[in-house]
Amino acid sequence: MVSQLLTAGSRALAVLTIGLAAAAGAAAHPVSTTPTTRELVGQRLVVAIDGVRPSRAILARIRRGEIGGVILFGANITSPVQVRGLSASLQEAARAAGRPPLLIATDQEGGSVRRLPWAGPALAAPDLGPLGTERIRDEARRAGLALRAAGIGVDLAPVADVPGPGSFMAAERRTFGVSAPAVGGAVAAFGRGLADAHVVAGVKHFPGIGAATRNTDRSAVVIGEPRSALEGGWMPFRAAIAAGVQLVMISNASYPALDAKPAPWSPRVQEILRRSLGFRGVTITDALDAAAATRGRDVASVGVLSAQAGVDLLLVTGSERTSARVFDRLARSAEQGRIPAGSLRTSYDRILALKRDNP
Repeated sequence: MVSQLLTAGSRALAVLTIGLAAAAGAAAHPVSTTPTTRELVGQRLVVAIDGVRPSRAILARIRRGEIGGVILFGANITSPVQVRGLSASLQEAARAAGRPPLLIATDQEGGSVRRLPWAGPALAAPDLGPLGTERIRDEARRAGLALRAAGIGVDLAPVADVPGPGSFMAAERRTFGVSAPAVGGAVAAFGRGLADAHVVAGVKHFPGIGAATRNTDRSAVVIGEPRSALEGGWMPFRAAIAAGVQLVMISNASYPALDAKPAPWSPRVQEILRRSLGFRGVTITDALDAAAATRGRDVASVGVLSAQAGVDLLLVTGSERTSARVFDRLARSAEQGRIPAGSLRTSYDRILALKRDNP
């Protein structure tokens, strides 16, 4: 299904244009099939917002086409009614301006990693994993229905990392099992359950951080395993791809056996995911703010590097001012030809196909 979407090209854009125009009414402008450079860049940004209501500034940026998605954290969420209203306000800003719908995302893995505390899975991954694929799928479906009711269409879950000795992910109770087959079965089931509820699953963190002993949000992690060992941890990602998962998150770690560059700005990591694993969907970075901070770099420069590497969606979890600076730098870089026009359009088409397939 994903491959069919990605070969649709301009036809996918035309379908999206017609669908949006019908839903929004004659007053809305149709989505352009010839987007500007700034619009191409804007669709790649998934940003955090301040507070429980959208600011005027964030709504204006959405209307201008400078934002493709929003990630919600606990500080943005107080109740089912509030988050549903927040999501609706964000989407209305995009709709009224004739922009593509936003990807509204959150982290709802289960256990303690739940931004919507009233929604499941209540069990953490290591408790859920042994219960079997049918139970996992049902739990994910229920979680997905709660997310959908709140206006959230993307769950940055499940975790596909296979833990090794001293794994920080295992210590945080975020891994489904200790073997690749066990994790793979659980990940595929979780992805299918979210799909049953019409929520996009974002499998993470390729090429795998199961061997990391320090949190990649707080440290510049280098995973020194040989390629053969890394490949052993790709089985859950393969299982997710076979199950139809359309979104894969790239880790913030470095993998010397694959590339000297950290994974977010490594073209080689993108090539492995797409050519070796056959992934045809959308890729997203982990929090670029963390990647920048742990390596002493400016987040805007890291955003440019990741876009140049071919990552489709760039996740900026800092302040609204920070993400605005990232957009400005990306737009300038694109206008100067530092981000190839062909790459911009390829990512744009993938992102719009994902949105069209998950209204």
